[in-house]
Amino acid sequence: MSRIFASIISLFLLAAGTVAAQEASDSVQTDTISYAEKYGLRVGADLSKPFRTLIDDDYSGFEIMADYRLTKKIYLAIELGNEQCTTFDDNLTSKGSGNYVKIGADYNMHKNWVGLNNMIFMGLRYGFSTFSQDLIDYTINTQEPVFPVDFRPENITYNGLNAQWVELIVGVKTEIATNLFLSLNLQLKRRVSEKAPDNFENLYIPGFNRTYENSSIGAGFGYGISYLIPLFKK
Repeated sequence: MSRIFASIISLFLLAAGTVAAQEASDSVQTDTISYAEKYGLRVGADLSKPFRTLIDDDYSGFEIMADYRLTKKIYLAIELGNEQCTTFDDNLTSKGSGNYVKIGADYNMHKNWVGLNNMIFMGLRYGFSTFSQDLIDYTINTQEPVFPVDFRPENITYNGLNAQWVELIVGVKTEIATNLFLSLNLQLKRRVSEKAPDNFENLYIPGFNRTYENSSIGAGFGYGISYLIPLFKK
């Protein structure tokens, strides 16, 4: 029995040594293979905004996005867009309309196989928006339920408003055909500053999305398609 046991251990050690030697050999062979990766400008559009425009009568918008591969893992990124959204609050209705830009960088955490250019990324953005707010109607808040609600329709536009925020973004980009990518991302935003009308708050900031009383936090998501324009390989 002891001889059989010793033989089994010897065979196991021999097999383990053979596998380790093979893996070392494969590693050496892999290291000798050099593969030039694509570097270039990727340009696309957010598909979620025109889709929402089609199904939501109170919203319209579009966004153009682009990124440039700076290093093996780091991509410079920019998004430009326009949005209009009517927001219904408890005591007033307003419409925010304007343009925005978001500038930052993404870090690709995904280790691709040879020939693939997919991304699992995390990024940071600085966002800036210039917009107007249309006060459509409002209700005078009263503590006396005996009297009827004081509802006042209005048509007042407040121009020259702006807001700034920082944004954490996480997402994926998958190459579905040569140089053609689909992407999905989630965004967590924190408002840094804003200019609001004198008599009410900004309920919707283009690029930042819906705002809430006593909170500077916002959220969003994107679903896009983009095309990589290869400029060189290295």
